Order: sequence, then C-alpha cells, then structure tokens
Amino acid sequence: MKELYEKMINESVAALQADIDVISANRYNDFKIVDAKPYADAVAGMTCIDGQAKSVIDLHKKSVESHYKVLTSVAETIRPEDDPFIEHYQTPPILEILCEEDGEFADSMATFIQAIADSETLITRESVRRYGGFYGPTCVVDFALMPGSTSNVVNQILKTIHIPVMHKQAILSAKSWGMNTSYGIGDSFAHAIENGATAAEAAAKEVESMQMIYKEPVEAQGKLMDDAGHSSFDVRAFMEGYKKEMRPVVKAAMDDGVHYGNIVTVPAYCVGDIGHHIGQASYNMCKDDVTLAIIQATAKVMEASLKDNIGKFMHPSQVLNLATGSTACATEYILELDGFNSTMVVDLLTKRFHNFVQQYPTRGAAAELHNCDFMDMIHRGSTYISAARKARSSAKIDLVPKVNGFAVDLGAITHNEVLMNPQRYTYPACGITVRFSSLMRLADYPCLLTPEPVTATMMTNIIALNKEVPGSPVRGCKNCASCIIDAKHEYCQWKESV
Repeated sequence: MKELYEKMINESVAALQADIDVISANRYNDFKIVDAKPYADAVAGMTCIDGQAKSVIDLHKKSVESHYKVLTSVAETIRPEDDPFIEHYQTPPILEILCEEDGEFADSMATFIQAIADSETLITRESVRRYGGFYGPTCVVDFALMPGSTSNVVNQILKTIHIPVMHKQAILSAKSWGMNTSYGIGDSFAHAIENGATAAEAAAKEVESMQMIYKEPVEAQGKLMDDAGHSSFDVRAFMEGYKKEMRPVVKAAMDDGVHYGNIVTVPAYCVGDIGHHIGQASYNMCKDDVTLAIIQATAKVMEASLKDNIGKFMHPSQVLNLATGSTACATEYILELDGFNSTMVVDLLTKRFHNFVQQYPTRGAAAELHNCDFMDMIHRGSTYISAARKARSSAKIDLVPKVNGFAVDLGAITHNEVLMNPQRYTYPACGITVRFSSLMRLADYPCLLTPEPVTATMMTNIIALNKEVPGSPVRGCKNCASCIIDAKHEYCQWKESV
C-alpha cells in the first residue's frame, strides 16, 4: 500500500503547490486563464495503479482537461464576481448525460422532481429557517448533511420516494460533493418574501426553483447566471462544450460499473483551481504578504507531516485525515500566536452572522458557507493543538500535535520569516493582531487552507479503490463548530442518509 500512499501524497501536493506557485508568481498581475496551466499539467500527471479503477481516475483527469480546454476557448479571463461559479458548470452536464444514457435513471429523476412538489411543507419550513437564521451560520452547499444545507433537504425528500437506492444516492451526491447548479435552498423564498409575496407564494417559487435544477440542469444554471449578472463568458456555450467532451468518459464509467454518485461527484470538485483558486480574487487577496505566507506555510506543514508519516499509514483514509487535520492544526496554531483561539472566533463569527441576517435578509444563500468551513477547520485543529499542549512536560519542547496518532510538523510556521515577524507589517511596537487580521480575510476564502485541491485529488484516489460505493456526501458527524453556539445537532441527517 506504500505505493498508493506515496501516489496520493505526491499527486495532491503537486496540485496544491501548482496553485500556490502560480498565485505567488502572479499576485500583482492581471489574471489570465492560461495562468492556470500548471495546475492542469499537475492533474494530467495523475496515474492509475493496481486496485484502482482507471475509469474513475479518467473522470477526474478528463474533467480538468475539458474544463481548461473549453474555458480557454470561450474567455481570456474571468472577473472576480464570476469566478466562484466556475465549479458549478460540470455537474449539470454530467447529470444530463446520465439521464440521456439511462432511461431508468431519468425515470427516477422524474419521480424525485414530483416529490419536490409533494414536499412543499418540508421545503417551506426549511426555507423559513434559513431565511431567519434559525440554524445559525450554515453552509448551504455543505458536503455533509448538516442542518440548513441543500443536501440535508434533498435527503429528507429522497426518503419519501421509492426508486433504486443507487439512484437516490446519485441524486443526493449531485447536490453535495457534486455541484448541480449554484442554487441553494431558500434563496427564491427569501427574495420573494422581501419583495412582498405571501409565505405561500414564496414557497411555490422555492419549489419551482428546486424542481428546475433537476428538470433542466444546464439551462437552470444558465438562468441563475443570467440573474447573477455573469458576464465573463457564455456559460451555456461552456456547458455544451464540456458536455460534448465528457460524454465518452462518462459512458465508459457507466459501462465499468462506477456508482452514479461517483460519476456526478468526481468531475466537479477538481476543476475549481482553474479560474477560481487560481483567479483574480486570489491574486488580489494574496497581494498581502502575511496572507500569502499563511497559505504557503500551511501547505508546507501538510507536506512535511504526510511525508514524515508515510511508513505508518494503514489505510488510505488516514492519509486524507492527516492532510486536512495538519492544515487545521497549522491554522489554529497561527491563530493562537496572536492570542486568539477557535472558540473566540466561532463566538465572534456566529454573533456577526445573526446581525448579518437582520441587515441583509436577502443575503446570498452561500454568503456564510466559507465562514462555516473556516470555523469547522479551526475548531478541529484546536482539539489537536489543545491535546498537544496538555502533553507537553516543558514549555521548552516543541509543540507536536497529533491527528489520530500521526504527528504534525509545525516547523514551516515557526521558521517562516514573514509569520514570525508580524511587526514588519504594521506599527512595529503593536504588531499583535496582524496574523489574525489575515486569517479573517481567509475566513471568507479558506479553500487553500482546508485544502480543497488536496481533498479532491485524494478523494478521487480513494473512490477509485471503491468505484461501486458512493464517496459522497460525508456520512458522518462533522462536529460542526457553529453548534458550540447554536444547538442544532438533532436537525442533522447524517444518521439517516439514503
């Protein structure tokens, strides 16, 4: 298995480092889509070893290749306001291909679409709760089944109908790790209410929106982008081009027995680096030296920790857990260098959220999603850091947190010239909040801290080992950080996932 672990680590590090290198080199420049070619090249280097399904690896590689090819044919750059949606143009075409190639799946989708209308009471309740902030900070597109997420509601609807379990799981995956359109539960409802509609009228609009993203996935995403004022390129032309490129590899995966849940998942979460993580907003954010240093250092903490433990792994999931756990430790450690900790930040961002709801009742459905990601990350990191502090017998020894028994090397932070000299980036005698201020910028955009390119690459490697088992959504408790303030555990669906 060592070959597999080395492959997972090398491919994931290559993907993440490609992003960081491009951003580091171009952060003062205007973004061009061709800037992202190093990431496309990194993905092209992924291989398939014994025990892995080539059809799954091909879904990942071909998606990135097709995304880059088609995107560069329709645009030269992407304005920051349009770049978040770059990951939402893949699942709609894939979902349409599945329905076109498998009539039984299309029938199941039709049954689910009708079930959405039959679930108006449920949809109304969940929309009201999201609109009013009932669940607290919520990731509406969460990859797990947390309260307030779209996948949570989809799961509840799926439990009411009788279609093949694999089809249920595929439909659920398409709105979790798969990203079927940019729509999030409750958005149409909130805007309708604020525009003077009755609750019943708003609920009808919500049902209509939910149905449309499954009836006509590509056109639904096109309409959503029209409404959002997207102007960087013709999104419909992109999706049609991508669909044409992807059909052969999707059909091959179907013929190979890959679970449909994996077919809608794998192509979606691997493309965001081209135009999003590598994009103008990232360049602008990383013009700040401290922000860039945090991203660079956490990546090095992850790489060192993975390579130090390569002979100790017993299962592929341990590699993924250490990858994400090590960056969680690194981020929390940087937070604590300025005298803050995860509990303080969770309290701050949760209080801010409830005020935000009152100020912006028609806030975007996804507004606080990355705040949730950030809080969950530092909350997780704090458990490891806290345990390590308790284990120290002397303040003179290095702090070595452990993720499920695997040591995390924080040296890339303690030896970082920028992070260890915050006084150079403010009034020197009072430089006690510099790193925290950069972390708050990253609280809106923690994609390279969580880190998404690594999760995508490792998950594809893991799914390739178990092609018949749906790899998404997460069927387990995330121990959501926001639950520290807003008690909502009983509304989670993870124990009842289809």
